[in-house]
Amino acid sequence: MLEQFFGVPFTLLSFVVVLTIVVFVHEFGHFYIARKNGVRCQAFSIGFGPELFGFTDKHGTRWKFSLIPLGGYVKMFGEGETMQVVEGGATDPVTRPLTPEEKLVSFKHKTVGQRSAIVFAGPAINFLFGILVFWVMFMTLGRPVTEPVVGQVIEGSAAAEAGVLTGDRIKSIDGNAINRFEDILTTVLLSDGSTMEVAIEREGAERKILITPRQTEEDMGTGKPQKRYKLGIGAANTGATVVLNPVEALGASVGFTYDMVEGSLVAMGQIITGRRGAEDLGGPIRIAQFSGQAAKSGSLNFIHFIAILSINLGLINLFPVPMLDGGHLLFYAIEAVRGRPLSERAQEWGLRVGLALVMALMVFGAWNDIIHL
Repeated sequence: MLEQFFGVPFTLLSFVVVLTIVVFVHEFGHFYIARKNGVRCQAFSIGFGPELFGFTDKHGTRWKFSLIPLGGYVKMFGEGETMQVVEGGATDPVTRPLTPEEKLVSFKHKTVGQRSAIVFAGPAINFLFGILVFWVMFMTLGRPVTEPVVGQVIEGSAAAEAGVLTGDRIKSIDGNAINRFEDILTTVLLSDGSTMEVAIEREGAERKILITPRQTEEDMGTGKPQKRYKLGIGAANTGATVVLNPVEALGASVGFTYDMVEGSLVAMGQIITGRRGAEDLGGPIRIAQFSGQAAKSGSLNFIHFIAILSINLGLINLFPVPMLDGGHLLFYAIEAVRGRPLSERAQEWGLRVGLALVMALMVFGAWNDIIHL
């Protein structure tokens, strides 16, 4: 009964729930700031394609769920200088200029600053949502904290050959302070295999050693081994969960979000430069897999996964690629500098290139998903 809900596979159901939440959060950011700036919002859709069901609010916005649950959009009034209407007894729409009253509620006729705020609000609220979830979790359930003390050194590993011993406390890696054992795992995971300078504390004295992480294959939950760099050490204990006060929890949640964004950017940079394999790039199938696994492991893990996905959605949308929010922000920045927008032709070509890049990335991610299956 757990695996299916009214005949729908549990993994697919989890995937739809996850996407619905993160897309709603993202699009609500656009919607809310658009409304605050006087833009008329004609539709708020979760998904694309034909409408499945919905309702129209008192402001004339159509809230709806659409057939293809791979995203969403807010349709704003006045994307151009003209609009098509059906006048009199005509059956075909005719084009006419926007009236002064319509320009007041038109997205295109807002200032560069207003349009930028509306576009930026989507990714921004994705980050805020993730921070809020972690903040509440750290205040109520606590934050896992494991002392950065070595409790196990695997024989023949990179750490063993470098002379790491049980009981050593890792103080820093390449000058970056290590406060938790989890920091070690994250740092090494994002490394490209280069030699690291590790500061350790042993019997009250601090010393520095060089360790070159070794690449291993490990199943990260996809069912197929993936390449990972590891030192070959384990923690001295299982750690503890520390409940933080509101101020500490806020700082920890912002720091956790920052580390996640930094790690994602580092990993993508390594992929682009060829220092890291591209097998980690996934598409909707892998997101569905992780959604199902998170849901089966408990509601808290499921919420945690949604927050992580929300932050990643916000980050990806800020990339300066036309078709994404970051691409629109790039156009607006150019407009602010030039004093006028790019030509329609330049914007059209930019959107074409952006669409090609996004589609290529989606196809590549889907191909990786199929290979992992």
